[in-house]
Amino acid sequence: MKTPQQSYQQLNDALGIEIYLKREDLHAYGSHKGRSIPHMIEYYAKKQNQSSFVISSSGNAARAAIKYVVLHNRNNPTHILTLEVYIGKKISEEKRTILEAEREGDPHITITETERPKQEAFTKEKSGEAINLRQSTDDTALEGYYELGKELSHIPNLSAIFIPTSSGTTAQALGTFFEKNKLHPQIHSVQTEACHPIAAFFDTDFTKTTSSLAQAIVDNVAHRKNNVIDAIQKSKGSGWVATDTEIHDAINLIKDTCSIIISPTAALSVAGLTKALKKGWKFDGPVVCLITGM
Repeated sequence: MKTPQQSYQQLNDALGIEIYLKREDLHAYGSHKGRSIPHMIEYYAKKQNQSSFVISSSGNAARAAIKYVVLHNRNNPTHILTLEVYIGKKISEEKRTILEAEREGDPHITITETERPKQEAFTKEKSGEAINLRQSTDDTALEGYYELGKELSHIPNLSAIFIPTSSGTTAQALGTFFEKNKLHPQIHSVQTEACHPIAAFFDTDFTKTTSSLAQAIVDNVAHRKNNVIDAIQKSKGSGWVATDTEIHDAINLIKDTCSIIISPTAALSVAGLTKALKKGWKFDGPVVCLITGM
């Protein structure tokens, strides 16, 4: 399921380089997670004959899982999948409404609000009741992003990719794909002042906060940290920590130059690129900013 990757002259002029926006927010499953979560479900359903799944997510991953299971159940009435979605108590009403709407009344999908969504999912997994769709520790998740790498590789002389990063799965997968295919774009991971276990290895120019506009960046444990840092270093890229002001400015920049409204999480890629340019980074070819979902 390809997504648009387009350059905008006004944005290029504003930042002084050639930039492509990779519109993963227009993916059929709602975000870049649509590359990976459906792949994981399909793998376990077809290769291991599993039918029960659980996920701890209040955003893009949950949305992709719900959309996939709804579609699967509609098309496969004799092979029904079940999905339990655990969401946190602090989920915004907007996000909850989106997830409920995606469920389309499918009785085999439940959305449960709980104080400890991750622990609830772990319990289901440990008891053997369901497969936990956890990208941060399951390498099946990496495979789904290789198709994204293929699409990006069609951009001539691609020099760098800026990625909003939580667990780091996307960054690790793209690093692996490009290395295997002997391509050499830099990988840049962008995180927030509230959550930055990967980016802070490279960027110390920030003040830690307790919250961020980019609420989807939440993985403070970062099981993939060492692998992601290794991929970034091999690519000669970096990590960047973006402030709320930089995120807000990035949203406005894309709105003003491209007439596109993006989420604060998606804006991290643009905020990271802007910070890199201010720090004197130079690029010898086009740069991609990954525009993720909500």
